[in-house]
Amino acid sequence: MKVYFNNSCKICKAEIDLYKKEKIQEIDWIDITNNKSAQKETSKNDKELLRRLHVKEGEKILKGAEAFLAVWKKIPKYKFLYNFFRLPIIFSLFSFFYEIIAFFLYLKNLGQLKKKT
Repeated sequence: MKVYFNNSCKICKAEIDLYKKEKIQEIDWIDITNNKSAQKETSKNDKELLRRLHVKEGEKILKGAEAFLAVWKKIPKYKFLYNFFRLPIIFSLFSFFYEIIAFFLYLKNLGQLKKKT
């Protein structure tokens, strides 16, 4: 499984760093910052990758709240989050609030895209 995240976003990096400490061998952590390979592997452009967390399992690309579920499912310490947030009504709320937070983080980090040009 590959997890595509924004390492230059302080909030994103802090959360991913917690997951990385668990040293799960089946997870490859891929920083999307100025990463053309990530764009090719996911068939997503830099804006799409910056907008949400993405996970690639086999040929399937998950994004947003679904991507978090996939990560939590793989990490024993965080599997309780997977079990809770996958419940239908909870997942709906989680997805809704994730999109709001992710949008504001996206706006905050849009400068990354401008620096590249």
